[in-house]
Amino acid sequence: MRSNQPQGPPQVQWPDGKTFAFTIFDDPDSQTLAAGREVYALLADLGFRTTKGVWPIRGSGIPSDHGGTCAEPDYRGWAQDLERKGFEIGLHNATLHTSPREQTELGLKTFFDYFGERPITMAQHYYCDENIYWGEQRVSGFHRLLYSVLTRGQNRRRFHGELPGHAEFWGDLCRMYIRYMRNFTFSETNTLRACPYMPYHDPERFYVNYWFASAEGATLQPFLDRLTDANLDRLEAERGACIMYTHFGLGFWDGRLDPRFVETMTRLARRNGWFVPVSQLLDHLLAERVGQLVLQPAHRRELERRWLLHKLRFGNA
Repeated sequence: MRSNQPQGPPQVQWPDGKTFAFTIFDDPDSQTLAAGREVYALLADLGFRTTKGVWPIRGSGIPSDHGGTCAEPDYRGWAQDLERKGFEIGLHNATLHTSPREQTELGLKTFFDYFGERPITMAQHYYCDENIYWGEQRVSGFHRLLYSVLTRGQNRRRFHGELPGHAEFWGDLCRMYIRYMRNFTFSETNTLRACPYMPYHDPERFYVNYWFASAEGATLQPFLDRLTDANLDRLEAERGACIMYTHFGLGFWDGRLDPRFVETMTRLARRNGWFVPVSQLLDHLLAERVGQLVLQPAHRRELERRWLLHKLRFGNA
């Protein structure tokens, strides 16, 4: 019997003779300027260039989080300096609470004003009701019922970003400005093994150009768990790619950088990896035509099933 499970990760030719690729999309939740500076100074010194999500504006509502935004001059200046050093700045919604369309438009304009280009990559903030194809809309058919059970129905009809006519609709802007949107998260270190189709377009979710998956590293411990020597050996042997999902504001710094994080990243930096921002890695996969570009229904069902199993284990990912 033929299985829908991927038969193995794609074999990719990485630039400059590198044997694997590694990057990070860092959500800004709970990340202070002090903590962020320490984490990114380490990454820069070790030769990593990754993607940092930001909130361009503070917004007019009640914040869901105490993380910094680009409305703060010092935080904004630091993010701009990261961009000059080769890090990518991605979007994590307009701000850290739900935004109507007008506020999302302002966030996109402000992002351009601050960073000189549109946000190519995006990861959606869990708290924002303008999220697009989120909550129960992340999955299809019977999997939607399973998702509702797992979340106790809390996300039913909550998110509205893809609904024309709704005050929080911004699907057309997403289609126009955002190239890559993060979706499913898996426990595999090799994200290409977990999602060999990425970056892919889902015709049932028209307003997103391309989706990408990520490896579970939301807080310090799962981040470290993904990057054990055994997992990295396998990643390199498979010539794979890891796109780590994390929040550097959650557990990586407490007056000093966690020594386990420092040691892990130092070991990783010594390997023959291609350490580039998320969009550069995904652009390379598109150029190599590794993914399918248009996701097939059977493969979507397989991704949804494995993501729901992951969600059952790890919670909100």
